[in-house]
Amino acid sequence: MEWKGRRQSGNIEDQRGAGPRGGSPFGRGGGFRLPGGGGMRRAGGGMSFGTLIFLVILYFLLKAMGIDMLQVLEGGGPANIPGFEQSDGSGAPQGTAEEEEMKAFMATVLAETEDTWNGIFQASGEQYEEPRLVLFSGSVRSACGFASSASGPFYCPGDRKVYLDMSFFDELADKFEASGDFAQAYVLAHEVGHHVQNLIGVLPKFNQMRQRMSEAEANQMSVRVELQADCFAGIWGKYTEQKGLLERGDLEEALNAATQIGDDTLQKRMQGYVVPESFNHGTSEQRMRWFKRGFDSGKMADCDTFSGAV
Repeated sequence: MEWKGRRQSGNIEDQRGAGPRGGSPFGRGGGFRLPGGGGMRRAGGGMSFGTLIFLVILYFLLKAMGIDMLQVLEGGGPANIPGFEQSDGSGAPQGTAEEEEMKAFMATVLAETEDTWNGIFQASGEQYEEPRLVLFSGSVRSACGFASSASGPFYCPGDRKVYLDMSFFDELADKFEASGDFAQAYVLAHEVGHHVQNLIGVLPKFNQMRQRMSEAEANQMSVRVELQADCFAGIWGKYTEQKGLLERGDLEEALNAATQIGDDTLQKRMQGYVVPESFNHGTSEQRMRWFKRGFDSGKMADCDTFSGAV
């Protein structure tokens, strides 16, 4: 992708170094979180009595070390916790040259999504509200709760921000064989697609409906939400192509990434078999097909994943 020298978005919050590192950076390569659960649910039920006792003991041990977890949970932040690195407030944290180039690339891709969606919304007489991109390392706090790198990139409708630990791309390339700058751009464009869904009312409606759904029904609806975000990412790809920014092989990089992070492919790789009723992002074929549909059409009307079969 031809990106150097182009406009970079100012809607970037660099929180790298503000959280503890650790954990696998690979998530789902596209998702959204909703307050109280939502698109990235975790397994498990209530807290056991033994766990409660352990947490009480842990609290007093940390208290004895001078760490007040109540203050942290109430918004005091991790400033006094050993192992947390904080920016000194003089500017954005600096990483390696490779990390800074990746940050510049993400800022450029975000700017291109802004141009695309501003134009589409204006053509319909609407105003596009640009999302902010939060770069973090290790873990982060959002309006949808705490998240770690293991969650993968995600969009939080509560604060209208996209969250990304850029180490995700290393895992995506090395372990899941989805390398290339346009594969990385696709991931960000997908999350911005969730922002578009939030603006047009798709995510609020899903959040309301899921309260009355079984887990299986919510998974099926989540698949449709995710595939529409893939289609919206494809629309962005179409506009990027029209600008002459795509290089040979770029489209194939995005389609390969969509394939590698399909529910069926991930489950086969991780556990050797698939459980279709647990799918909540879509199969490899579905994700690739809906991205390509948006790319070929460039029209939001052709991204209706809620009518008929997907």
